[in-house]
Amino acid sequence: MEKENIAVGLDIGTTKIVAMVGKKNEYGKLEILGVGKSKSLGVARGVVNNITQTIQSIQQAIQEAENNSGYKIKDVVVGIAGQHIRSIQHTDYISRSNPEEVIGGNDIQLLIDQVNKLAMLPGEEIIHVLPQEFKIDGQSEIKEPIGMYGGRLESSFHVVVGQASSIRNVGRCIQSSGIELSGLTLEPLASADAVLSQEEKEAGVALIDIGGGTTDLAIFKDGIIRHTAVIPFGGNVITDDIKEGCSIIEKQAELLKVKFGSAWPGENRDNEIVSIPGLRGREPKEISLKNLSKIIHARVVEIVDQVFTEVKAYGHEDPRKKLIAGIVLTGGGAQLKHIKQLVEYITGMDTRIGYPNEHLAGNSDEEISSPLYATAVGLVMKSIENKTQSAVRMDAIEQPKVATYRQAIVQNQVVNEGPEKEDEEDQNLNEKHNSTVNRIQRNFFDRYVDKIKDFLDNAE
Repeated sequence: MEKENIAVGLDIGTTKIVAMVGKKNEYGKLEILGVGKSKSLGVARGVVNNITQTIQSIQQAIQEAENNSGYKIKDVVVGIAGQHIRSIQHTDYISRSNPEEVIGGNDIQLLIDQVNKLAMLPGEEIIHVLPQEFKIDGQSEIKEPIGMYGGRLESSFHVVVGQASSIRNVGRCIQSSGIELSGLTLEPLASADAVLSQEEKEAGVALIDIGGGTTDLAIFKDGIIRHTAVIPFGGNVITDDIKEGCSIIEKQAELLKVKFGSAWPGENRDNEIVSIPGLRGREPKEISLKNLSKIIHARVVEIVDQVFTEVKAYGHEDPRKKLIAGIVLTGGGAQLKHIKQLVEYITGMDTRIGYPNEHLAGNSDEEISSPLYATAVGLVMKSIENKTQSAVRMDAIEQPKVATYRQAIVQNQVVNEGPEKEDEEDQNLNEKHNSTVNRIQRNFFDRYVDKIKDFLDNAE
């Protein structure tokens, strides 16, 4: 019997932590087996600021996902976000010793390694190296250089940089929760995988993921990632504004935002009022929905303006960089009423709400198809790409196995890094998903995850 490839994604957000277990069905669609959700404690604007609380929240989400799916989780692919993330464009080249030999994976890896040696600011590390177009002996716009001849191999890169300590803190939380880290992915890239079509990426599209603590941006053109940015504002600042502006507690402010909030004040009439129960026997408080929408509108305009500034920095007005597919909104903030119309009004670009249902099996729960779960779905897709067995059936776990739990994971890693890895490299010209970009990205993350594991093991 063929082994099931069970994948697990863990989205550590500012407002919620989601653990999602899934697998590919016979039609190539993603079948979600179980979801666990917990309130995120100890995370602010995408960055861990309380290790103990974050571990408890992760364990709660993992436990719920295991109970719902019937699978014991061994390892997870985790999303990285936070205000410490920044990106740079960089061009580099190598001169090949023998131009008469065809360009292979080793040449590209050499180029990648050269980019990894770039000097960063103190405390920063390169976490993502994404090749864009290649040039061979001056001939530009080559997407797949493997198999070609040439002496000088050059490429432009999109390099994502983050605070090393923040990433290691996430690694520490995962390990302390009793599970292993099998991969790291920039959250806007995971969301993009879940909600964008290949046609949109080719035409040019800006993905805006409005989370609780941050708003993430990823711009694609010609099927290649061109720009990423993290804006340190999200849905939580809107809730804070409502709390202060209406003099109510945070729980009530969040409920008001979700149930009655609108990003477009003109939609509400002056006489539309909602009554909020008073605290401890105090008189109920009456809130005007028009005022509520004005508060929300002011903050959403600020967030969208900052994101649009990043889109302009990319140069979307250049005819060659035009984003024909416009903007796709996802994340919890995308559920705010009339936000689509407001974004269209501010940017003048076509906008749609991004749902992760394109890749989900037809019988999936409606809740999972919400923009709220876009990142988690994308992380499960990344975990499937890794081809690791991230979870095993509860009924398949033998009692003695608990004692050798970590040992089994180590053995699993050794097997995965053995001959199979070499076989994958031999097939990289034939397999579609093993394109140069995907393979390099995977190789780089394997090495980066190993580096984090070594750091955590030696930290004790």
